[in-house]
Amino acid sequence: MAERASASVITFGGKGSYLTSSSVHAISNGLAQVRIDSAALDRLASVCAPSNQNPTPVTKYRFPKFDTLTPQETRAFLVVLLNKLLLVPSGSSVRTSLTVLVWEAVNSQSNSWNSVEAIDVTEEELVVLEGLSLPSVLSGICAVLDYQSTALTTIIDVAAALSCEASSADVAPFGSVDSGDGFTAKEEIGVAGDLKVLLNGSKLVGKTKNEGVLEIPKINGKLREVVKSVHSSTRIELNSSLKAGISGTAKALGTNVVALATAIKNLGESSLHRAKTISNLISNDSFRSLFEKDCSGGDSLRNVYKSVLDAHFEEDFVKFGHQANVLLGIVWTIVTWEAVVAFVALEGGELLGEKINGGEVRADKRSEKKKKKVVLGKGTGVIVQLIKDRLQSKGSVVLEKWVEDIFSFLDPKEPEFDGLLIKVKEILETNESRRLPKLPKGTRDFAKEQMAIRERAFSIISDIFKRHGATALDTPVFEMRETLTGKYGEDSKLIYDLADQGGELCSLRYDLTVPFARYVAMNGLTALKRYQMAKVYRRDNPSKGRFREFYQCDFDIAGQYERMGPDFEIIKILTELLDELDIGDYEIKLNHRMLLDGMLEICGVAPEKFRTICSSIDKLDKQSFVQIKKEMVEEKGLTVETADKIGDFVKERGSPLVLLSKLKLEGSLFLENNSSKLALDDLAIMFEALEKSKCIDKVVFDLSLARGLDYYTGVIFEAVFKGATQVGSIAAGGRYDNLIGMFGTKQVPSVGVSLGIERVFTIMEQLQKERNQTVRATETQVLVALLGDKLPLAAELVSELWNAKVKAEYMVHKKVMKLIDRARESKIPWMVIVGERELNKGKVKLKNLDTTKEVEVSRSTFVEELQRQLNP
Repeated sequence: MAERASASVITFGGKGSYLTSSSVHAISNGLAQVRIDSAALDRLASVCAPSNQNPTPVTKYRFPKFDTLTPQETRAFLVVLLNKLLLVPSGSSVRTSLTVLVWEAVNSQSNSWNSVEAIDVTEEELVVLEGLSLPSVLSGICAVLDYQSTALTTIIDVAAALSCEASSADVAPFGSVDSGDGFTAKEEIGVAGDLKVLLNGSKLVGKTKNEGVLEIPKINGKLREVVKSVHSSTRIELNSSLKAGISGTAKALGTNVVALATAIKNLGESSLHRAKTISNLISNDSFRSLFEKDCSGGDSLRNVYKSVLDAHFEEDFVKFGHQANVLLGIVWTIVTWEAVVAFVALEGGELLGEKINGGEVRADKRSEKKKKKVVLGKGTGVIVQLIKDRLQSKGSVVLEKWVEDIFSFLDPKEPEFDGLLIKVKEILETNESRRLPKLPKGTRDFAKEQMAIRERAFSIISDIFKRHGATALDTPVFEMRETLTGKYGEDSKLIYDLADQGGELCSLRYDLTVPFARYVAMNGLTALKRYQMAKVYRRDNPSKGRFREFYQCDFDIAGQYERMGPDFEIIKILTELLDELDIGDYEIKLNHRMLLDGMLEICGVAPEKFRTICSSIDKLDKQSFVQIKKEMVEEKGLTVETADKIGDFVKERGSPLVLLSKLKLEGSLFLENNSSKLALDDLAIMFEALEKSKCIDKVVFDLSLARGLDYYTGVIFEAVFKGATQVGSIAAGGRYDNLIGMFGTKQVPSVGVSLGIERVFTIMEQLQKERNQTVRATETQVLVALLGDKLPLAAELVSELWNAKVKAEYMVHKKVMKLIDRARESKIPWMVIVGERELNKGKVKLKNLDTTKEVEVSRSTFVEELQRQLNP
């Protein structure tokens, strides 16, 4: 085992120490020497039995030469082999002299290992050495890959940030944040955040669309993701005890290394593309010639990548590891060239005294115009200055030497390299406050375009609710914990509990139905038709369309009404909502809780298990019946026969009137059960009402629908979107006649629907993209545009429009095109343009942005004229 003891000495075998990829890399590159803790040698000597302290060698052993390996890779192999020999378990007989031989080879600065003659070994040592050699080779190379690829994840971000500035690239895509739904690539967001920190304050990034820049977060993020897997498996293999054979090690490391090779290859191609793009901006022929000659091309990259895959397929694991390391070396060269090319584009004009990237430095200083100051990002500026300081300290004047010095600066084999990594880390951590804060998992922000869609949807929904006579209600975002517990069955575990704040145990509301029931009972109401649109909270695992904080839009009818009247109206309201929101095709799956209870009773399920079995059945839209059957039998105690009977029933679904007729046929088991017979009678009334209201074609009678919430007592339903966007159910509800009575002295029968508006928004946003629709974030009708700097006049004019109830904004600027661009970007249809000429004439200019027509009108009548144009 090993740990870093100092900058130049690493101790093996110390108590509690372990071997790291960093240590392997440092030793294999001659940046550190190895010392063996004396206690480790004493322990090795003591593991042999007293009678076997000096076992007699019986055979010769020649260490594998591994001719294809580089000296660095060979030393990495020896480092791992030494560590394995120090991990000898009790009872093994590996002589101290053998361990010392490997130790001396590790510390040798020459490539003397290949000159080591065959040595005398015991039978047990022969088994150990033959079993360890190949695994140690692959583990050693993986340690080097681990360290260098981890370092590369930092250096490539620095090079990419410099490229963004050198090419005046649009970095707006780096503003993406975690959506909170569990479907955002964490490492991709991390790369974007680090690039924003490095480029913070830069005046060089612009609006140039560049595919090579747009792909940076994805390509670099994938490398980060794969490197973490390589690091985890390598760390395990470096510190595992003695074991023979390579198969297990190869399988443990090989899969991750193949993924690493793919990520590295993709990264190299991306970096090379940016480097070539920027080199075309540089007019220095000598530099461009040097770049084209020395930078590896894409063919070389792909050829070595193919050799990695071939070696892995052929199970030539020594070649496999070596070629992966060669591939990494090629990509390091490409990435370094990207940094060099970007640096030359940014600073080369000053250093080389030639025209670089549009900037010119003349030899005649007297005629030289004052150069416009180049403002780099706060992070990239530090890196550029570090490079300039190094070049000046080296006194580089020849172009080739200049490039060589930068390569040395970014070489992980150089002693100063760790210092560079630490500096970049400091930059990122120092600028941490400038990052966008991370959203809690399962939550989202909504931009102005998204809010425009949401507000339109909320307007449609509230209009429909009011159309049916509902009044608005608002309840607290948190309730007493006792109010919520015991109402949601197995889903109660998803309730968000709050910390005790002075004697009251509270929880965030799970839905809007239970707070509504509490409100009705607390106020002694016997009838209420209400709607509520508000946020609810669930400690769920975020997924597509599933969040921890989201809006629900509820409509509930409480009170005594004609049989099935409220149930029919709730379904009718749901069809109106989904039709007017124009989301596309959908279906409403419908069942009856009493029919379910009757079915379970017919199948032989004990009444006390009805609710928990319903929770299992409710998962049939996400899992197969085989999985549900296993849960019911193994976890919930049903017999296989009972589960199979349930399976036969829950397969029934179809047209409401057709399936209802089938279930009411003479001899039907449902007619022999009081609970299910009452349910069928209810459904007969309801289906006829739905048919007369011309919305039954949207309803599917489905016996597998269970709705896991405990409070349902009658009709239950769930709306499912049938389009390409998979979001699960988009609305659900049912009858709950006993819930309100849980909070008061009297039962008030109720039925309601809850629209999962977040999932509806997901569908609407996707449809908007597919239809190429644009959304106006504001409803502004007029932009009052003042040429010059006359804010008081702008305030006077826009206030007249506001007083006339016209939706207006104002802007003051000296350039008319800036004013017009503002109106176009915000899709404002009209402008009131006032400059010096209009002021002198007592006029204002009205401009229609759609037709581009302009007309001058009197300053005193411009409001009336605009109102006529806006309301023809």
